[in-house]
Parts: sequence; C-alpha cells; structure tokens
Amino acid sequence: MDTRLHPTALPGATAPDDTSAPAIAPADDAAYRKKAEQAAVKFESFFIGHMLKQMRSSTKALSADDSIYKNSINSDMLDMADGLVADQLAGQRAFGVADAILRQLMPAPAAPRGPALTTSDVTPKTTQIVDTKNKPQA
Repeated sequence: MDTRLHPTALPGATAPDDTSAPAIAPADDAAYRKKAEQAAVKFESFFIGHMLKQMRSSTKALSADDSIYKNSINSDMLDMADGLVADQLAGQRAFGVADAILRQLMPAPAAPRGPALTTSDVTPKTTQIVDTKNKPQA
C-alpha cells in the first residue's frame, strides 16, 4: 500500500514548478541566517531558564523545613528574575548551546582546495643548532 501523497493532493496545492530559479542554500540566505540565530538564542534562553527553575526546585526540595529556601514568598518574582538572567546569558551565548545549534543548521562553507601536498612539504627541515653560550672568546 502506497501512503505517499501526490504534490497536488492537498487543497490549494500545485505541482512543483520546474522552471523556477534554483533555491538558495539556507546557509547563504541572510534572512534564514538571522531567523536561525534568533531561534537558537531563544532556545538557549529556554534551556538556561529551565535549568535555573530545576535548580531552584531541587534546592527547595533538599532544604530543611525551617530554611529560607522552603519559603514560597516572592517565587513569582524569582521566576521572572530567572527568565531575565536566562535571556541575558543566552544573549551573550554563555553556554554555547546557540552556537552548537547554528553549527548544525548552517555548516561552514567548504574551504577552497589548494595544490596537493608532497612528501617534501610535510617532512621536517633539519636545522643546525649553534651554542652561543659556550663560544670560545677570541
């Protein structure tokens, strides 16, 4: 049983136009690059914020009954402050999560290839060492 859809099977869909210009590679498109960077930074902010939230809840669970960390007063303000700290850290790319995502989404362009290396290019050159400290005085 074939479960694939034909390109025109959906309402309002048309067949792909073969005469259109070639698609721009995502890494070359400035708008794609900007959106990808914003999304990566937002994800890093979400990641840091979730981590801070989990650290607060762990601290609350592990603290003693009479500890100041058990008190839930101002917890909404702490959540807001954690969100702002997460945004600031993500904006600075402090954890590197956004950079890792961008490396996945936009691989570096291939470096131009130069001439092939020969064995003389990779073999070390011999140098003569001159001892200037124990040089005989004239």
